[in-house]
Amino acid sequence: MPVNASSGTIRRSTILAFLGPSVVTLLVIGIGPLLYAVWTSLHYFNLTKLKKVKFIGMENYASVLTDSVFWEALGRTFLLLVISLPIQLAIGLGIALLLHQPGVGFLKTLTRLSLVLPMATTYAVVGLLGQVMFNLKYGVVNQLIGFVGFDPVNWIGDPTNAFIAITFWDIWQWTPFVALVLLAGLTTVPSEIEEAAKLETKRWFTVLRYVQLPFLIPALTAVLILRTADTLKLFDMVFTMTRGGPGSSTELISLMIQRVGFRSFDQGLASAQAIILLIITIILSQLYIRLLYKEV
Repeated sequence: MPVNASSGTIRRSTILAFLGPSVVTLLVIGIGPLLYAVWTSLHYFNLTKLKKVKFIGMENYASVLTDSVFWEALGRTFLLLVISLPIQLAIGLGIALLLHQPGVGFLKTLTRLSLVLPMATTYAVVGLLGQVMFNLKYGVVNQLIGFVGFDPVNWIGDPTNAFIAITFWDIWQWTPFVALVLLAGLTTVPSEIEEAAKLETKRWFTVLRYVQLPFLIPALTAVLILRTADTLKLFDMVFTMTRGGPGSSTELISLMIQRVGFRSFDQGLASAQAIILLIITIILSQLYIRLLYKEV
């Protein structure tokens, strides 16, 4: 009995030794800043007036919820999400279905490797690349348009075109991610069931709807949650590509929070905006899980 108790103590000590640093790190870099943001959001906290920091309760949240500029920025962010996410899902699913076909061989491996490149590139570099690609005079996009016979388009300098450009660029960068996740989901479909379904019908949509799609629900849920969260906090690519302009046409909610917090130096108001954005993200994630896992 003492031996078992001693071995149990050693086992717990080993577990704590391995997990302890990770838990402490999570608390320091994850939960710590979140608690600090909540504390800041409840105070008047301006970096230029640190001596005047004071508790003001929910005033910052009231200011955010009654601010039309905040809702406009949030609306632009949701517009980007509503446009880009369905396109990413449609194209990504098409790519995944093509790569899932047997007999592709080396081309499948090569395609998978090429799909990783846009994701492996950092947001800031993608934004700078987009700035060059959509340049009015020297951009590749306008060069291609010129070959077709159309005049160059002022992508970055026009409000509507700038929003189209960042939407297209977001689709380009993250459609491969969607494709790879859905391709991984397709590998969970039992091959015997899939082959039997294909023998029963030649319609690919029927096989997709009744055989493959049920196994894709976990992958689809993960894609929806991750891409929604990424889009709502999208900053680097848009900042380096358009700086939120021209005007405020591409100022997404994350760019607005950065402007309020680090240009107007109102940390309290910016923290309240960030907390509200976090709450919206959590609510959407829960909705995805409830809707997609309703029948599971």
